[in-house]
Amino acid sequence: MSSQADTSSVIESRHLDYVPEHERHGKVWRQGPFWFLGNFQPFTVAIAFLGPVVGLNGLWTSVAGIGGILFGTLFMAAHAAQGPKLGLPQMIQSRAQFGYRGVILPVIATTFTFVAFNVVDVVIIKQGLHGIFGWNATLVAIGISLAAALLAIYGHDWIHKVFIGLFWVSLPFWIILTLGIFTGHAGGHGPLTGGFNVAGFFATFAVAASYNITYAPYVSDYSRYLAKSSSVGGIITAVFVGAAGSPIWLIPVGAWMATRLGVADALTGIYSAGNSTIAHAGTVLAIVAVLALVATMGINAYSGMLSVVTIVDSIRPVQTGHKVRITTIVALTAVWFILGIVLSNATTALNNSLIIMLYLLAPWTSVNLIDFYAVRHGKFAITDFFNPSGIYGQWGVQGIASYVVGVLVEIPFMFIPSVYESPGASWLNGVDISWVLGLFVAGGLYFVLTRGLDRSQEDVAIARSELALQNNESMR
Repeated sequence: MSSQADTSSVIESRHLDYVPEHERHGKVWRQGPFWFLGNFQPFTVAIAFLGPVVGLNGLWTSVAGIGGILFGTLFMAAHAAQGPKLGLPQMIQSRAQFGYRGVILPVIATTFTFVAFNVVDVVIIKQGLHGIFGWNATLVAIGISLAAALLAIYGHDWIHKVFIGLFWVSLPFWIILTLGIFTGHAGGHGPLTGGFNVAGFFATFAVAASYNITYAPYVSDYSRYLAKSSSVGGIITAVFVGAAGSPIWLIPVGAWMATRLGVADALTGIYSAGNSTIAHAGTVLAIVAVLALVATMGINAYSGMLSVVTIVDSIRPVQTGHKVRITTIVALTAVWFILGIVLSNATTALNNSLIIMLYLLAPWTSVNLIDFYAVRHGKFAITDFFNPSGIYGQWGVQGIASYVVGVLVEIPFMFIPSVYESPGASWLNGVDISWVLGLFVAGGLYFVLTRGLDRSQEDVAIARSELALQNNESMR
């Protein structure tokens, strides 16, 4: 098999398989601008549009959004160390908690997440560009879907290159827009609206928290080529600063657009405010912001491919190589394109999707992190992840039970604004605590259920796995 390190200019050959040490490359600090760019786009601005809808003013929208981002990023960034440590994509690692076949349960949830993000992205971009430039929405959807799919097909290294490049291109234009807002040149002199209410605050906090918690199933996908010796603290810090930094910047911008500029479309707001600051700056920023959002669609497609292949591999082993990756990405592209054409309300689709994703992924992320940091302490039999008869078994009862219970305890307290309000949420005057319960109940239950876990056989499997990996390294 060709080395990814030596063939970064061509299509990546790996998908689920382990990345050997001699193919590891990249620098930890680059995870910062990578994840900064991942949130440095119109989707992040649009998160703040929920605040005024649920009765918050610009200040409280910003406070709730930033608080949610910081909370959610704690969980997301903690996954970053798993990539270099194990050299594997994120979701295949969950076989340690859920079993070889049982992993299908949480992976179905992550696949929904990846597709839902791209559906919303298509809606945001097609409506925004049609509103600004009058471009045909269907043709826009076709173009951005093909571009995102192509980036995902070329794979890991090209995704990193494009993200770092767009980070530096985007930065000066966002600075111009922000300075325009502070100096009053960007417009937005409308009357202050909204106020504060508890339910609206927690709804906005939950959507913002979900924004980065739902990135948790991605993180190892883009850190697994880093050296195994990479600093755990260094990579977690880089991911946290990057992934939280851009939303902390852009959520207040979105709150300003929603409350002072009076727009309901992020791209329109960017275009209008930027052009009011400096001639044509908004036009350029709108296009650059779309490119950044298309790039994030590429990582959704790439990680979505890894999730689909994980599901298939759990039923029937899948060989590595280009064919499986390309076929899966093309199929996912068709799905999100069709759904993106059908849907029309970007803000509603965005908020509802994020909340549903949060309900599904909060229990998973806590189970996964508790296992990695508190139960197995980062020690796994990597070769057994690919063995149906391996040490992790077909069905991980503790993981499955913890995840299911985590989701079940959420149901009586779920609240999706304008869609569904549970009896518990009604009792709490619309405050949604369901995902917090799911997060802590699932992780706590898993910790309790695994306290008596006999690690002796697993230690043998780990030693056997390490030897096998070393032998493969020596044979390269």
